[in-house]
Amino acid sequence: MSAVQTETPSWKTDDLALFEDEVAKFFTRELAPHVEKWRDQGCVDRWAWDKAGEAGLLCMSMPEEYGGAGGTFAHEQIFMEQQIKAGVEGFGAGLHNCIVAPYIHHYGTEEQKRRWLPRMASGELVGAIAMSEPGTGSDLQAVKTTALKEGNQYVMNGQKTFITNGQTANFIIVVCKTDPGEGAKGVSLMIVETDEVEGFERGRNLKKLGNKAQDTSELFFSDVKIPTENLLGTDEGQGFFQLMEQLPQERHQIAVQGMASIERALELTIDYVKEREAFGRPILKFQNTQFKLAECKAKATMARVFVDYCTQQLIEKKLDAVTASMSKMLLTDLENEIIDECLQLFGGYGYMDEYPISRMYADARVQRIYGGTNEIMKLLIARSL
Repeated sequence: MSAVQTETPSWKTDDLALFEDEVAKFFTRELAPHVEKWRDQGCVDRWAWDKAGEAGLLCMSMPEEYGGAGGTFAHEQIFMEQQIKAGVEGFGAGLHNCIVAPYIHHYGTEEQKRRWLPRMASGELVGAIAMSEPGTGSDLQAVKTTALKEGNQYVMNGQKTFITNGQTANFIIVVCKTDPGEGAKGVSLMIVETDEVEGFERGRNLKKLGNKAQDTSELFFSDVKIPTENLLGTDEGQGFFQLMEQLPQERHQIAVQGMASIERALELTIDYVKEREAFGRPILKFQNTQFKLAECKAKATMARVFVDYCTQQLIEKKLDAVTASMSKMLLTDLENEIIDECLQLFGGYGYMDEYPISRMYADARVQRIYGGTNEIMKLLIARSL
């Protein structure tokens, strides 16, 4: 029994299939052996980013003229799928590649793109985006962090939390108010190169339910002086609109991760129930097990078709906000549902941390929260009715 039963999508060319094999080998050979250490220390070692850069696996969808590989979101999807399949936890390159770099590519000036993207592609710069604050999550118009212009620089003050790559990143896009008197029109995106400023501090590496190897942090900005050329783009007040335009890719990225986790959970569970015996026969021989996994396979197959459809739309620049919201909501809900069913079939062993299904259960829960909660996704979808 395979996890899903679909045909290879049209966007997955022979070249991409070869690329998939190489990415799988990279994760298995270079990173997977270190996951236990990273879980213990709560952070992926910095050298992993250099290794990925050397292998050409950072900023794959960025143009070659800016140090990227000139690929598409298809390359990024394969990267994320193989990372999850290999069980490589905590490596936040998906955010670096699919969220941070595209902001620079789409909205940066020519000088900004040439200044930052090649260094992101090499791993010299590790990206993060600082949106959430202690009192602000999905309501990005209400951020309190400010960056007020004083002469030829901005002075930033504020606090961010739940920031992925927060302990490692040295290149952070900060969502802030350059005009606190305005709502959405007062929001700008500011680049903070942490190695070049004073007044920036990293807070705690936050302890979490899951994603133990991922550094997720508080960030503090106290009179941080930022050159005016670090305003993303040329004009203040464009940040909210820039965020809204890029959120469909971010949300579909989360759906892709959810789909990969579903398939891995099913593969692990199918293998387990074939071997584990109860009452003198393999668990798979029981009708309850067969029915549960049959339901999971049917739902996963439908989900895979929709995910690959959305990927095709994204590659063709046709993926709209409503469809991306459906992708994120449906896949992350299903991810939690199926992983829960799979854990149940592992019995007591499923609750043990040494089993991947246990870790996947904890890791899956945040998927329904970040990138916009699934309740926000429903509101966005409802507006299209």
